[in-house]
Amino acid sequence: MAAQIDRVVSELRALMVSGELQPGERIIELQFSSRLGVSRTPLRLALAELEKEGLLERLPSRGFRVRAFSVEDIADAVDVRGVLEGMAARLIAERGPSHAWLEQMRAIVEQGKKLLESAVVNPRTTVDALAWGQINRSFHELLVQEANNRALASALEHNNKTPLTGPAALTLPITPTFLETSFVLRAQADHEDLVQAITRREAARAENIMREHAYRSRENKRQLIEQIRQVRSGKSSAEPSAMPLLGLNLTVA
Repeated sequence: MAAQIDRVVSELRALMVSGELQPGERIIELQFSSRLGVSRTPLRLALAELEKEGLLERLPSRGFRVRAFSVEDIADAVDVRGVLEGMAARLIAERGPSHAWLEQMRAIVEQGKKLLESAVVNPRTTVDALAWGQINRSFHELLVQEANNRALASALEHNNKTPLTGPAALTLPITPTFLETSFVLRAQADHEDLVQAITRREAARAENIMREHAYRSRENKRQLIEQIRQVRSGKSSAEPSAMPLLGLNLTVA
């Protein structure tokens, strides 16, 4: 069932970030169960996951509706995520990582390298979106766990409820563009650099890598949102904070 839930989460998320599902629109279980070809159980679990990501809000009268948010909301929250994850990286490097944690992180980095081998040679190669999303989620979750700081973890959990902010909240489109694939390749390089810095107990470097990692994620999202808005509106410029988030295909970082 896990694969089915992942598929439903991905498909619903795509509908919301593309603008096909508008802010304030209700998600009716019977309708979407039929539309997505799944039973209500995986659909309900997928809706709960999207609530955690901040894309949906639960209604008092049962059910969910799509949340409204702006590009500036996302940018601000990603900045905060970078500070908090940078702090996590610094704490781990200062204290020294456990052997078990390092083995897990190295395994995740290796999975990323294997997944992106063909994209390194040809950046126009299609990347497995779900596989990269799972790798990225595991990397960021393990980082926070090893920091072993409940206040930091709680602050991150709250911050990542802003839509499209958390490391698991975005996936690649089915066929990533050249631009999106280049973002993923850089994210993988950051993962490799972070593990190296923590292994060497370079605390300041580790913190800076994660803050830069988040900064690039923020700027990538701005760039992609602006591109899509120009295509949809036919205009050369727009004020991100004043417009609703419409069509969007973004990478995870």
